[in-house]
Amino acid sequence: MTTSTWTPVRVLHDRNARLYLTGVVISGFGTSALWLASGVWVKDLTGSNGLAALCLLAMWAPTLVGPVLGTLADRVRRKPLLIGTNLLLAALLLTLFTVDSPGRLWLLYAVLFVYGAAGVVHDAAESALVAAAVDPSLLGAFNGLRMTATEGMKLLAPLAGAGLYAAYGGPSVALLDAVTFVLATGVYALLRVREEKPVPATDDWRTQTSEGARFLWAHARLRPLVLAGGTTMLFAGVGGTLIYAVVDGLGRSPAYAGVLYAVQGAGSVAVGLLSGPALRHLGGRRFAAYGIALLAVAVALRAVPSVPVALACSAACGAGLPCVLIAAMTAVQRETPDALLGRAAATANTLMFTPNVLGLAAGAVLVELVDYRLLLLVMGVGLLGTAVSLLQSPARAERTDSRSPSDANPA
Repeated sequence: MTTSTWTPVRVLHDRNARLYLTGVVISGFGTSALWLASGVWVKDLTGSNGLAALCLLAMWAPTLVGPVLGTLADRVRRKPLLIGTNLLLAALLLTLFTVDSPGRLWLLYAVLFVYGAAGVVHDAAESALVAAAVDPSLLGAFNGLRMTATEGMKLLAPLAGAGLYAAYGGPSVALLDAVTFVLATGVYALLRVREEKPVPATDDWRTQTSEGARFLWAHARLRPLVLAGGTTMLFAGVGGTLIYAVVDGLGRSPAYAGVLYAVQGAGSVAVGLLSGPALRHLGGRRFAAYGIALLAVAVALRAVPSVPVALACSAACGAGLPCVLIAAMTAVQRETPDALLGRAAATANTLMFTPNVLGLAAGAVLVELVDYRLLLLVMGVGLLGTAVSLLQSPARAERTDSRSPSDANPA
């Protein structure tokens, strides 16, 4: 297969794309390691499952104000912002060496909260800078490879973080993460991209923040993709709480959930490699809709108490779930004016990932009240409806966009 037909190879031949992906792998390794170790750290110090779970909440909470944080990515140059954010986190992580008792846990939570907020700013700035630094024809494949890199780190880094924690304690994992941020900073410094100085804002911060949401809502191609992404992640959140019920139905121990998660991660890695060609041939909506439909079937079939079926469904869930996220973010990068891209990207992330948190909360309640098999079937139907509605929207969007000369690239 030649590089002209397999887009991921073309992405890796692009210097800026290659550097970005290297930075994602390095920093993603440290982040995934800390994500697991922080909860174990709190559990060891307090014995409380609830306090351990607060680590994840502290990192996720800033996503709720993503549009506000994303505004910063449109007010300053993005490359220095990425570098500064990484160095800030590296310095903050070193303060965790003082966390050695329950009375110092407030510092861990504070660092994790800032970590999450900086991550929102980082993602917004990165999405905007990628759109300027990488060939537009490679954005779909780039986002797919980024997904592959992220999921790959989720498969490897938690095990490394757990081993490092067991041997040397929580501060050693914090140091590892700090080192990865410093290394990623060096990689980002090598990027070759010319950025114009942002035009000074004339509106107040609130008005600036809302511009990203208004743009997404008014855009006939972006709105359906972002809404479909949010709906899909809502169901995915509910599904995440059912995994142990599924394992019980298989007659396996709770530890078997790790096998299902690993298979699901492998599915996500695979679809990330194929997303570039798939987006080019199918277009954003069909790629997203087919992925959601695959997810719908896989979720419903998880109600079947069969290990081979469960493994196949996990792989299918891993392959289907990222499609709408890749399609939506690629479309946002292609369709949004540069001056607005940081806010639009952060708003899109908030709209797509906040429902996942709500789904986790709803699922935690529903799994105690409703048979998990019924919930899986209802989720399958809901996801299938989402896919169908997405497939029905292109004609209407095309009629709208034919009157809008600003939207030149296909989603």
